[in-house]
Amino acid sequence: MIEAQNVSLQFGKRILFDEVNVKFFGDNCYGVIGANGAGKSTFMKILAGDMSPNSGHITIEPGKRMAVLKQDHFEFDEVTVINTVMMGHRELWEVMQKKDAIYAKEDFSEADGMVAADLEEEFANMDGWNAESDAAMLLSGLGIEEANHHKVLKDISGAQKVRILLAQALFGNPDILILDEPTNDLDIHTVSWLEDFLLNFKNTVIVVSHDRHFLDTVCTNIVDIDFGKVNVSTGNYTFWYQSTQLALQQRSQANKKADAKKKELEDFIARFSANASKSKQATSRKKLLDKIKVDSIQASTRKYPAIIFKQNRDAGNQILSVSDLTVENDGQTLFKNLSFELMRGEKVAFLSKSSLALTTLFQIFAGEIEPTSGNFSYGQTITPGYLPNENEEYFNSSDNLIDWLRQYSEGEKDDVFIRGFLGKMLFTGEETFKKVSVLSGGEKVRCMLAKVMLTGANLLILDEPTNHLDLESITAFNNSLKEFPGTVLFTSHDHEFTQTIANRIIEIGPQGFVDKPVTYDEYVANKKVQEAREKLVLN
Repeated sequence: MIEAQNVSLQFGKRILFDEVNVKFFGDNCYGVIGANGAGKSTFMKILAGDMSPNSGHITIEPGKRMAVLKQDHFEFDEVTVINTVMMGHRELWEVMQKKDAIYAKEDFSEADGMVAADLEEEFANMDGWNAESDAAMLLSGLGIEEANHHKVLKDISGAQKVRILLAQALFGNPDILILDEPTNDLDIHTVSWLEDFLLNFKNTVIVVSHDRHFLDTVCTNIVDIDFGKVNVSTGNYTFWYQSTQLALQQRSQANKKADAKKKELEDFIARFSANASKSKQATSRKKLLDKIKVDSIQASTRKYPAIIFKQNRDAGNQILSVSDLTVENDGQTLFKNLSFELMRGEKVAFLSKSSLALTTLFQIFAGEIEPTSGNFSYGQTITPGYLPNENEEYFNSSDNLIDWLRQYSEGEKDDVFIRGFLGKMLFTGEETFKKVSVLSGGEKVRCMLAKVMLTGANLLILDEPTNHLDLESITAFNNSLKEFPGTVLFTSHDHEFTQTIANRIIEIGPQGFVDKPVTYDEYVANKKVQEAREKLVLN
């Protein structure tokens, strides 16, 4: 068990946490959520002991071991990959070092032999003889090839380092596991591996993530950080979201009788429990939803941006024709001979082992770069709207938000009109005069969304559109694209986003491509498709 007792933290006049009291215990998985800036990562640092609150303290049950996903990607640069993982179990690693030091002594004495015997017993009790093989299994599960296990970390790519540090946190079966954004830089297949690992993990997990499918799969409880308070509720993210929205609707209907409200919530819990029991979810396995009390469900105070894509004109039947597109980069083929016809209303998720291949393809469709060979053409009625993965070049300006967005409005440029679009993206009042150069990553993406909304596009081209967004913005974005009547090309590492939007999957690679008119889950489950993937796109 780990417990926060009367924890308060204040920066200047801003109160981040006020007298927080919360316990984390058992084999539960707690998903920590909150708007950008609410203090999720700060709260995790306090729990991990990396930051001290102004008042209050953190206590851990005596004899329990805590492991934390490291955020410093350079701390272990001179250490081999396999040793970095084993260092996750500090006590075991210290015993290993003491053993090695004693056996390395030239004047090995009888007293040294006695100490070594005690260390060997301690080593065996901690399952030390299986440490290296267990570390190797973790690394392999996270996609780190065996050939890299004995390299030092400075010779490993940034994305691979993230996986190695995740393996370090998972190693040795810690009693308390603290993970801040563990799915960052993981592909969907590796995220699925991590989900399975945590579902079978028998100890306490506290995790921050913007991946709703991940939170839904592994979490038994949601920890909501809002207005300086920390509230814990039973269930996964979708249950928390839907139940708090229902409670909010009920609160706005002041004349609705209390017993009618209670019955509506009871029916909702029953429906959700029945659906959860049929899926791979921690909440269904533990049957926790059956124990929820209606009175514990509170309305959420979260604000969701109004992301609404309206087409200025309906598209004709000819949307996009692609013929034999091939791209090479520094002598390496990213993808080749990509050909397809895009139909009106299709929402296509593009997949690839290479994120560079996907970004390059979308830059081609946006007219920013040329392919090595092949061609493509849009129908005459098509107005594309492009949301790039990298957007820094758009914000090298001293403009405030109003003037910045005004330059992308082809029609109405009145302040009231522009403010309306900014308001939809939750920029109101004095915030609209903020310089765009100082915006956070999430604020920049919301500005880019407003820019795309102004185009009135009937074809949306979206490269990792959920990057930097908080859960509220991702949820609003997801719902908007499900309702959008136009055509969408997108790529995303967000499982829920991909599964609920895409009705066609195209996966590209150096040997060819796979194109199937299915949802993402159907695509992954199809054995014949996976065989084709092995031959064409994964080599």
